[in-house]
Amino acid sequence: MIGRRQFSAAVAGATAGFASVQVRAQKAYGPGVTDTEIRLGNTAPYSGPVSAYGISARSINAYFKLVNDKGGINGRKITFVTYDDEFAPPKTVEMARRLVEQDNVLMLVGGMGSACNLAIQRYMNAKKVPQMFIAVGGSRFNDPKNAPWTVPFNPSYQGEGALYARHILQNVPNAKVAVLLQNDEMGRDLLAGFRKGLGDKGSIIVAEQSFEVTDPTVDSQMVSLKASGADVLVNLSLSRTAAQAIRKADALGWKPRAHYLIYNSASVKSTFEPAGREASTGIITSSFYKDPGQLALADDPATRAYKAMMARYAPGDDPNNSTAAYGYTVGQALENILQRAGDNLTRENILRLATSIQDLQLPMMRPGVLLNNSAKDYFPVGALQLMRFNGRELESLGTPVRL
Repeated sequence: MIGRRQFSAAVAGATAGFASVQVRAQKAYGPGVTDTEIRLGNTAPYSGPVSAYGISARSINAYFKLVNDKGGINGRKITFVTYDDEFAPPKTVEMARRLVEQDNVLMLVGGMGSACNLAIQRYMNAKKVPQMFIAVGGSRFNDPKNAPWTVPFNPSYQGEGALYARHILQNVPNAKVAVLLQNDEMGRDLLAGFRKGLGDKGSIIVAEQSFEVTDPTVDSQMVSLKASGADVLVNLSLSRTAAQAIRKADALGWKPRAHYLIYNSASVKSTFEPAGREASTGIITSSFYKDPGQLALADDPATRAYKAMMARYAPGDDPNNSTAAYGYTVGQALENILQRAGDNLTRENILRLATSIQDLQLPMMRPGVLLNNSAKDYFPVGALQLMRFNGRELESLGTPVRL
């Protein structure tokens, strides 16, 4: 027979157990989340020196419109609040504060550029707001110990630089290398990786010229690089400047044996067409997602789905622009995180899920390139596909290479 005290204790224990189940089943929301909405923030260069990259944020927005029309994510619609930061760090700071403190967003997503993301990194981490899937590959942004709320999306710049160095050593004997360098975190990280990849062959670099992203041209730098006698050009610059450099090399009659261009500028629409297809022919670059302009992908189901989304939700943008395909892929990666979060939509849980991705294959990623990261290494893309521009489109060189 159970005594009254024993019975009371048993009931209390059962009640406590039931309550703990209830607590576990309860919804957990961070700022910007309700039963019907998830508010996300973004800044992008819709104007300014690299406005060509604004299409990435427009593509993310377009993808979330598609998601919303399909019912949202676990019944919640995405509100994507985005502002023009003009690729100017002070403007990025102003807009980030507005998004966090006034618009009350859950996180910032897909921010562009090393300088702009660096300008807000300390603020975002102090506020413990995810700076999620930003469009950078700098080592400064893969720092779980000191900046745990900053999560990059792009492959490592140092890894990319080392990849080109190894390719030169293997394929261009007795190379004399000239480097055109964007004077910022991106450029310095790429150059550091390139030098590391060269190892004890660093003396093959015979000339370096740097520039600021706001410089109107790089004509004088290109004249100096040609005069160095270099026969290989490594172009560490974004699309606008990359196109200028290609045009100037052509105008100077400089025909390097090999010309390497970073993945951030690997775009037929944003780089090679403005520079001139003939002048761009033969350039070697890399990529981790599909170029929707490739004729070989005309019947690819993922590419067709992407283009259908762009036609409906971003009709003013060119679906063949690979930067738009990049934004689409970022949107899909974030959708995956939010889906897996279920009703636990706190900033802490989002960060946990976004830094423990395992073998995620997104439709517009290149075959063999999967997303994987951990709480100790945030970089999700660990491989790049070397590509060559053939005058019409980018063609693959072999299979993806681990960084």
